[in-house]
Amino acid sequence: MQSINLTDHFLIAMPAMVDSYFSRTLVYIAEHNDRGALGVIVNRPIDMSLGALLEKIDVPLEGQSFANLPVLFGGPVQTDRGFVLHRPVGQWQSTLAVNEQVGLTSSRDILQSVARHGQPRDLMVTLGYAGWSAGQLEHELAQNAWLTVPAELRILFELPYEERLASALELLGVNLTNLADEAGHA
Repeated sequence: MQSINLTDHFLIAMPAMVDSYFSRTLVYIAEHNDRGALGVIVNRPIDMSLGALLEKIDVPLEGQSFANLPVLFGGPVQTDRGFVLHRPVGQWQSTLAVNEQVGLTSSRDILQSVARHGQPRDLMVTLGYAGWSAGQLEHELAQNAWLTVPAELRILFELPYEERLASALELLGVNLTNLADEAGHA
């Protein structure tokens, strides 16, 4: 199979996706290489706000602007660990720089900065992430499990989570209701 790099792309779950973790999801791919892929689901909130999460990990929230921000289910891997997708990339202890603008950070220092200084301003917090071993994502793509499209930061950081999936599909000129459960192979 031809080598592809889907870093900084959206994966859009096809309607036939039966895996309950990924059904009707929009995934942002933070890293994709010959060793596998890593991403976070960006449209599935859990029953927790950022304020409640910060309280749970003993990080006092000084302002209230982020208190009601929903925490998202990022994927089925390490669901007890927080991941912050943010812009700008910044200088955090443990950050994967997706590109020159976006980072994915798993260290506590970014949450402390959000709580104390309200920075970075553009962020989403997930518990867990989605991971694929070498060749696994390519196999799923060949099975028509996902549509792909280059990510738009506007969708990630400016739209509410419930609008993200439909907006990513619009980038392809597709309406979710028009997608078939099964696809053919040429």
